[in-house]
Amino acid sequence: MVGQIEVRLKELIREICEELQSELIELEIMPDHVHLLIEVDPQFGVHKVIKTIKGKTSRILRKEFKELTTKLPTLWTNSYFISTVGGAPLAIVKQYIESQKVSERR
Repeated sequence: MVGQIEVRLKELIREICEELQSELIELEIMPDHVHLLIEVDPQFGVHKVIKTIKGKTSRILRKEFKELTTKLPTLWTNSYFISTVGGAPLAIVKQYIESQKVSERR
């Protein structure tokens, strides 16, 4: 997910988080995965947020970028990793996510 696909994916994730009233704190798109730091209402649930993001972005991106339908059987896998921030300062978690693109270039 690079170039215009990356740009559009970021737009879509921001829009979806806003729709779901989840605060998108940090976002970084890697070529083969995404890092998100989101504050989610526990009553709504993290699983629903991830499921909604994956479903809507897959449907829209595959419609707008036909190459995604010919190169990949699906846009997203069924799996994902979630970790709570807990006592870690948000600044440290944000810094980790922001540094992912830089460390990949090295």
